[in-house]
Amino acid sequence: MTLRSSTHSLTLSSFPIILTILAVAAGVTTGCGSNGSSPSTSPKLSGNTSVTVVLSSTANDQLSELGIVIQGISLTSQSGKNVSLLSTAQGAEFMDVNGGAKPFITTSIPQDVYTTATVTVGSAEFTCNTLTPSGGLDTSTFAYGQTPASQVTVTVPSPITVTGSGMGLSINLMVSQSVTYSSCYDPNGIYTYSITPTFTVTPITFSSQPTNSENGKVTNLDGEVTAIGTTGNTFTLTPFLGALTCPCPTGGPTLSITPDSNTVYQGIGNVSALTVGSFVDMDGAIQSDGSLRAMRISVEDTNTFGLSVLIGPILQTSSYGPMVIALGRQQAGYFSTTGQAAVWMPYNFGNSVFQISGQLTNLQNLPFVASFNGTNMVDGQNVSVTTQAAQFTGYPYIPAATITLMPQTINGTVVGSSTSGGFTDYTVSLANDDLFPVLAAQPNQTAVLNNASQVEVYVDSNTQMLNTTVLALGSTLRFNGLVFNDNGTLRMDCARVNDGVTGSSQSSVGTHLATGESHTVHHEGAGRLPQTTTVVAR
Repeated sequence: MTLRSSTHSLTLSSFPIILTILAVAAGVTTGCGSNGSSPSTSPKLSGNTSVTVVLSSTANDQLSELGIVIQGISLTSQSGKNVSLLSTAQGAEFMDVNGGAKPFITTSIPQDVYTTATVTVGSAEFTCNTLTPSGGLDTSTFAYGQTPASQVTVTVPSPITVTGSGMGLSINLMVSQSVTYSSCYDPNGIYTYSITPTFTVTPITFSSQPTNSENGKVTNLDGEVTAIGTTGNTFTLTPFLGALTCPCPTGGPTLSITPDSNTVYQGIGNVSALTVGSFVDMDGAIQSDGSLRAMRISVEDTNTFGLSVLIGPILQTSSYGPMVIALGRQQAGYFSTTGQAAVWMPYNFGNSVFQISGQLTNLQNLPFVASFNGTNMVDGQNVSVTTQAAQFTGYPYIPAATITLMPQTINGTVVGSSTSGGFTDYTVSLANDDLFPVLAAQPNQTAVLNNASQVEVYVDSNTQMLNTTVLALGSTLRFNGLVFNDNGTLRMDCARVNDGVTGSSQSSVGTHLATGESHTVHHEGAGRLPQTTTVVAR
């Protein structure tokens, strides 16, 4: 299959709008993990089990976006029987789910002991950011139109016993093993890169009161309400798709959401305030049938008329005015449906409402003032931006209605620790090619960091410790939470700790490297904040 990409630039001021549409069909093969039972000790297997597949990833902070289209997932039992879990292609973005879990599909399959798995991957792409020799920011996307089956690896660590009424399977993408590239930016336009999707599959037992991604809790699930139940107490959510990964052949999956008396509402009073077209950010507990019990429902913007949303890292801020550029890992609404969604979008935040995600509830206990606004937001922070068509009067700056600070995952090495109140403050050193240090080197930013390669990470009793590596000096770990700019110092309120990732995807030598043709669709001269967007495809 040939990847088709079209680009269009509009440059009416200092920032361009680049309209990029990737039309791809994909194929993926996935395997499943094990509950550790051996055939001799397995329970009697008969009938079918409802299996919910959740997606996760293990990644450092080197890439700003990675998406693939999965065409098929199948399992093979110890007796050689093959079952399919996915019949229609679906797209997925993997950087936003680093260390977490996102429901993907639910299907019913025969109870059995499964030993191998296959994933068929169609189109695949990843995006990185770096500075050009002149100091401008380059955003490069590398893509396959179709991923060769020989380049897809699925590991099932131990046989998986599928039994009971319902269970989960986690498909985890090992990002560092899945992409290799010679350079994010080459002034000569010569690139070598490979996309070799590498998955591991393990089982999940869903808890009735889950606390983390390993027992059925889903956090920061973003999507659009596409139907309201007849009783008004349930609704259907269509999760946002990766902006560069799709459009997909059949659109995305849907989830049935049921609030209860313990559901926490933010931005609205109760479930009756939701309407078709509402965009929500939520936490939930996966049920045995694949539906979600809502634990938290947040609505950032209740005005659904012409509403558009973008979620991703801030790429640029400017001291020349209230301007910010954000990368669209996920996009939905007006700009997406009208074909105007771009790789990155420029916003005017002069009249924006600034907000902080309500996922973490201990902000008032932190030993620093946790604030987020137009004067202290900084490149590299993860945000959700909403806009409304009624406010859109033309390019290049789109008025942002709301800008919400969202949780994100960083990968780094612990170089110090201390105690402060009820928290332990871990000083974490980032790699030089992580987003914060790369983006901080740009000129003319709104806020300047004292040390962009260092984050103070605050851990308390609410932090989910999912790491097997000891949290100590010299350990490399992943930390997920809200990152604040406190007078030039990056500080994270940490929600989760996972084992870290060592090594880099950037290498001059790689397996299955392909030479790509570089298409630089725009480069702005060194007037204010230069931008280069490069699409490399084969």
